[in-house]
Amino acid sequence: MQCSKCGTLAHIGDRFCEECGASLTEDTAKNTAKGCIKCGASLDKIDQEGYCLNCGFRNEIKEKDHLEINLQNNLAGVSDRGLRHRKNEDYLSCGKVEKNAYILVVCDGVSSSHSPELAAKAAAESGCQALINAVENNLELSLAMTQAIASAQASVCDIANGIIEDPPSTTIVAAIVQNNTATIGWLGDSRAYWISSEFCQLLTIDDSWLNDMISSGTMTAEEAKKSEYAHAITRWLGADVVDNCEPSMVNFNITSPGYLLLCTDGLWNYAPSPIQIAALIPENSESDAITIARNLVEYAREKGGADNITVALYKSV
Repeated sequence: MQCSKCGTLAHIGDRFCEECGASLTEDTAKNTAKGCIKCGASLDKIDQEGYCLNCGFRNEIKEKDHLEINLQNNLAGVSDRGLRHRKNEDYLSCGKVEKNAYILVVCDGVSSSHSPELAAKAAAESGCQALINAVENNLELSLAMTQAIASAQASVCDIANGIIEDPPSTTIVAAIVQNNTATIGWLGDSRAYWISSEFCQLLTIDDSWLNDMISSGTMTAEEAKKSEYAHAITRWLGADVVDNCEPSMVNFNITSPGYLLLCTDGLWNYAPSPIQIAALIPENSESDAITIARNLVEYAREKGGADNITVALYKSV
């Protein structure tokens, strides 16, 4: 059902809206099926796009608030609005190619830009499709990743529609797994982790002001973390990118059972270290990828859900 005050998606049984705090009564749930949940207009006053002809309120479930992709037992992803944001500005795409290749793409729209949710969706979908095409054409994986990120950048620029100031922008992290090798490319602070019983590792390095200050020796980690710019990103996809969009890249050899996890900061802000992430996945878990992804998202919601939360998971057995 939806909150009658702000339209936010609510779960059946919730007593209060997590977005605006309005009371959610049984009448609200019933009214959703009868007509406009805001003004009470009858069902015949709702047009095909869900808009009430009486008050203009849009009566529809926000499908992007929660997105799940469950391709098979070892490849899945979940994206959730969280509890504090009015909309989900994250997006993810996953793909499986017959040549035993698995593809994961996670994007986090830059909230200060115009229509960040469109940027994230465009980048995730075009980047994933470019990687699928590359595998089918036997392209070398590092080159495939570079071309996929370029395709994602082009798709984000296409939706800018002449916006010069703060055009749609997004971070991206993408991975392609083939023959027990994961090729990972990224711009921004969405991350990739390897989690196994043998060892856990953060595979990416955030493109952030904080890391720039630390690596340059300008500030210590403690000093940089106190700055208001600590979480500012230094690289992203968007029409305002002045340098090229060559991604940072790493190749990782998968030598044991475990999990390749891609996620936005909506998750890792609550569990930044690989050990903390590993603690959220039961050792020798028999759960499939979608169950683990759901559990990770739910953990972030339980911790406060201050940001959108997106998780994509490949399970190696």
